[in-house]
Amino acid sequence: MNGPFDLIIFDYDGVIADSELLNNAIMAELLSEIGLPTSLDDALASYLGKRRLDCEAIITEQLGVPCPPGVREEWTRRCHERAGRELRSVAGFEAFLGARSERRCIASSSPPDWIEMGLRRFNAYEDFDGPIFSAAIHVNRGKPHPDLFLFAAQVMNVAPSRTLVIEDSPTGVLAGVAAGMTVAGLCAGGHVRNGHAQGLASAGAHQVFDSYADLEAWIATEPQT
Repeated sequence: MNGPFDLIIFDYDGVIADSELLNNAIMAELLSEIGLPTSLDDALASYLGKRRLDCEAIITEQLGVPCPPGVREEWTRRCHERAGRELRSVAGFEAFLGARSERRCIASSSPPDWIEMGLRRFNAYEDFDGPIFSAAIHVNRGKPHPDLFLFAAQVMNVAPSRTLVIEDSPTGVLAGVAAGMTVAGLCAGGHVRNGHAQGLASAGAHQVFDSYADLEAWIATEPQT
């Protein structure tokens, strides 16, 4: 008997690394400095789950002029600097990873160097048997398009129907659903606000969980094949 899934695809920010508050607080700070007043909640609403390239397009639209040069690089610099002191994993991630035997990989909107830095900080880099799939380098269209998840499943040689995606953003949920995968919405990160679970459900998440423990319990109830 096999479990219901052959592959688990983890998003990174907000699913493995509890980094969304850090990332978006820095985004709000930086945008306010360049003349686009932005709160933390504004940043979460606009940029959560998106590629940095796609964030620049949103900034340009909101400013009404091209995004100033160097914004992406400064955001990256500040995020790495603070992550070295502050970054933690999402509560329950390590226990969940240790309890599962399925193949696993990461498919994220973030660049590989950011992901690898966190994985090594959490002593989890060797726990993933697939490459780091990044919308920054592997596909032309980022989430909410399904391209990155489909590419990851293809490389891992697993059918989308046998793949579980764990996502924390509506953008990522939309991508996983469009890829024909089972999508678990996870509300375990520090960035989760009132209404977050409803947003994941509205985007099409098949189930939404407040914790990794709840996700683990649900997988255990799914039919074996």
